[in-house]
Amino acid sequence: MAQPTASGFDGDSTRIFKMPVSDPTSPNLMETQKQSHPTLAIVKGPQTGVVFELTDGIVTLGRDPANTVFLNDMTVSRHHAKMDLTNVSQGVATIEDLGSLNGTWVDGAIVNKASLEDGSTIQIGTFRMVFHTNMV
Repeated sequence: MAQPTASGFDGDSTRIFKMPVSDPTSPNLMETQKQSHPTLAIVKGPQTGVVFELTDGIVTLGRDPANTVFLNDMTVSRHHAKMDLTNVSQGVATIEDLGSLNGTWVDGAIVNKASLEDGSTIQIGTFRMVFHTNMV
């Protein structure tokens, strides 16, 4: 274990180097692109890492490719759920299960219809997703 000395730490210590933000030659990899619409990010399951920008007021989720959010897995019903984002700018967003076989889960509870908040988790089949309003 590194021991402090009069000049800092001994030679065995680990030091963290951070590039100055003003350095034009180094990109700021921690900066994320701001979205102006709500998003749904897949964080677990098939298609992990995919982020859907939700530009419509009514968003459909399911295994049918015609859905706004196409979730290509047999654990998802063809027409699994519907999100209502028509009033998301006023802080109102909902998700409704459309009679799916495996159900729709919000923040760990199975729901028929539920309100969504920024950061809500949605589980549909093997997909775990995080909803963000992206409202500032």
